[in-house]
Amino acid sequence: MKVGILMKVLIACCKITLTSIFAFVALTPLVMSAAAQTPTPTPVSPTIVPTTAQTPPADSKDVATMDSIVAAVYEVISGPAGQKRNWDRFRSLFIAGTRLIPTGRRQTGEVGSRVLTTEDYVTRSSPLLEQNGFFEREVSRRVEKFGNIAHIFSTYESRHKLDDEKPFARGINSFQLMNDGKRWWIVTILWQAEDDKNPLPAEYLRNRN
Repeated sequence: MKVGILMKVLIACCKITLTSIFAFVALTPLVMSAAAQTPTPTPVSPTIVPTTAQTPPADSKDVATMDSIVAAVYEVISGPAGQKRNWDRFRSLFIAGTRLIPTGRRQTGEVGSRVLTTEDYVTRSSPLLEQNGFFEREVSRRVEKFGNIAHIFSTYESRHKLDDEKPFARGINSFQLMNDGKRWWIVTILWQAEDDKNPLPAEYLRNRN
């Protein structure tokens, strides 16, 4: 009898243990995604994102100066309808982990942003740029630089054809750049087009360096 009782207890314990394990495994993704509290969080050591991860080799002329890397962005995205863009050249300008962030006013009146990776931008923009034609050029800029970092407010005009008399859009591309001692990298581009409530100020329509 005692042996039988002991076996039943052991079997019950095993069932409870396995059930608990399966429940933990099933719930782990949910807990992780919901950022739920954990009793003993593991500290994360700060790391530096490698600048060469999954980045095609850049043309040295594109990344030699702040002027050249900004100009390369405008050159890559610009072109007539039907022209394929050189997206590997585009990718080569950006550091791993780059964020591209369009910002604007929604139909509800609220202002919002969308955070894109380099690949997100290529996937979303490639069909529109190549089917409709798109030319964007810098008309003014404002630069702040310290050490190996720089911030450029680049005022732009966008046209569907190079010879269009008036741009269909204007706005500001806000570039954050970093120089690793060998070349310049784009870390972030945050941009917003002007609208009725936010016309471009005169100070961003004249050159200031």
